[in-house]
Amino acid sequence: MLKPEIDDGQASLADPQFRADVLAGLTRRPRAIPARWFYDHRGSQLFEQITELPEYYPTRTETALLHDLCPELRRLAGPGRAVVEFGSGSSTKTPTLLRCVEPAAYVPIDISGDFLRESAQALSQAFPGLPVLPFEGDFTRPLTLPGQVADLPKLGFFPGSTIGNLIPLAAVDLLRAMRASLGEGAMLLIGMDRIKRPDVLLPAYDDAQGVTAAFNLNLLERINRELDGTIPLDAFRHCAVWNDDRARVEMHLEARRDVSFEVDGRAFDIAEGETIHTENSHKYGERDARILLRSGGWTPVREWTDDKGLFAVILAEAQPERPAP
Repeated sequence: MLKPEIDDGQASLADPQFRADVLAGLTRRPRAIPARWFYDHRGSQLFEQITELPEYYPTRTETALLHDLCPELRRLAGPGRAVVEFGSGSSTKTPTLLRCVEPAAYVPIDISGDFLRESAQALSQAFPGLPVLPFEGDFTRPLTLPGQVADLPKLGFFPGSTIGNLIPLAAVDLLRAMRASLGEGAMLLIGMDRIKRPDVLLPAYDDAQGVTAAFNLNLLERINRELDGTIPLDAFRHCAVWNDDRARVEMHLEARRDVSFEVDGRAFDIAEGETIHTENSHKYGERDARILLRSGGWTPVREWTDDKGLFAVILAEAQPERPAP
């Protein structure tokens, strides 16, 4: 098997957690790699393309909701907060929110540093009077935010139903981490995708143009580039399925044939039909969403949804710390 050309400098600089997660994920059964590793620069670009696809209803539905809820959100949240966006990506929905709530500062947080800085620069140009403080990091853990916003009340922003990528236990842990990062008196504006028919859901994760397939397969390209991988990309295909028991869409990379390869000097064999589980997208009913938020330390204040009930945006406030019930 011919080994792809690897930039040795790039490989040596690979994120050690990325290496650990990939090696552990390919070793375990069933095989699975955390979805956060989709988002290198190319993966972030592909995801932005996904959000513009006709099949991908969440982005346009949530964007319309943000425009509609603005007057009420301004009243409930008030001006002068530091808006902290978790997993900001290209921040396409952010201008709508910033114009709405009149913030004192904006802190975008993302794991993809280059993409984060590009987006932060664009926001700085669009809002020249607003302090924009990009923060590169893993927001799944409590973070110490920049000192410039330490004394400001916070409004967390977590759009796009990204919370659905996590299993419920991890989603609760994330909400608690956000609660710890944002502090007392904080509020959180979060998007959650609703449960609906599979014939509406699945095309959003397996589009006709193949952009989602490219997004999924890009994970293998990243492994080859950063971890000295020899994975033949043509040996895998993108697969999206609805798991009704767990109320989620699952994305997998399915082996088209028996395949052998190396990653970071370790050998792996995957049989035809076996998959690498790469992403979940959990869907939540109205009561499910409220239970999830309360479990994570947040009290729902207001909920907005579209006429078809496809998607919901929820405003919650941080629950006070309580030593007892």
